[in-house]
Amino acid sequence: MITDPLFILGIFGMTICLITWIRFSISEKTTEPFVIKYLSSISFISGIALLLSIFYNSGDLGLVLLAGVVISLIVLVIGYYLNNAEIISSSRGYLIPILLIFVLRTFLYEPYQIPSGSMEPQLKKGDFLLVNKFAYGIKINRIGIPKMFKTDPEYGDPVVLIPPHNPVPYIKRLIGKPGDVIRIINKKLYINGEVVERVKFDTENIVIKQPYMYPDGNIVTREMEAVGDLYIEKHGEAEYKIRITRGRNEQFPQEWTVPEGHYFVMGDNRDNSNDSTRDVGFVPRENFFGRADYIFMTWECWTCMPSFKKAGKIK
Repeated sequence: MITDPLFILGIFGMTICLITWIRFSISEKTTEPFVIKYLSSISFISGIALLLSIFYNSGDLGLVLLAGVVISLIVLVIGYYLNNAEIISSSRGYLIPILLIFVLRTFLYEPYQIPSGSMEPQLKKGDFLLVNKFAYGIKINRIGIPKMFKTDPEYGDPVVLIPPHNPVPYIKRLIGKPGDVIRIINKKLYINGEVVERVKFDTENIVIKQPYMYPDGNIVTREMEAVGDLYIEKHGEAEYKIRITRGRNEQFPQEWTVPEGHYFVMGDNRDNSNDSTRDVGFVPRENFFGRADYIFMTWECWTCMPSFKKAGKIK
């Protein structure tokens, strides 16, 4: 991310604004230079460039907030050193809100929007969640072993993680712990030889996306109608809804043994999820950065109205 032109532009703009503002604040000039006149506009454009760089490169906003806290603190110290009331007042105004946001987001809760339908039927695309950042221990970076209050994920937890093959966060259901033997036979899940209990409660018509290859080798994605069977699955202390799609991914028995320090995760939409049964593979312990505890809003598209009907604790 640090080599991204947008990131470099944002940092450069913010640095110029900060240095110019400090120099003007301690000078005796009454005429504002060009940069000071347009300081707000330059800062705004630089901030937008930084945010776009973070989103495009799946960067961690927590590190940017930490940098903001450090810079604000340095400017505050400079203000006290120069005995400049304007610098002290302005730096306090930035430091306090940035510090509060950093603490809340890094150590308590972080918002997360579900980007796909892999956790249907319970969690749908567009749901905004609150991710409990202290559920598995405290750490600043998304990837890394917690240094304080470390606890391990439990069976059935809706975990938010960074997959080994992709820097974009995923949400999945924790199915297997280190040493577990996972088997899928006739779309039934077995853990260490014991079938995971599930009870069917409904059936629904759904639309799925299916890749199709033309004779010339061109591959396109088609939408197809299908039937999904809905179950209540009980794993450990957790109970949650899953969907099994009829006629989808019919396969021979599969088996995985979870290595030490890794976990096995699956989507609740079992036949339409990129998880440990596919590209994600086993997930290292350090790649978990939180547990999804609450839904606070659903916003399916930019032209849709946000909904709060589903707001509440996630099972």
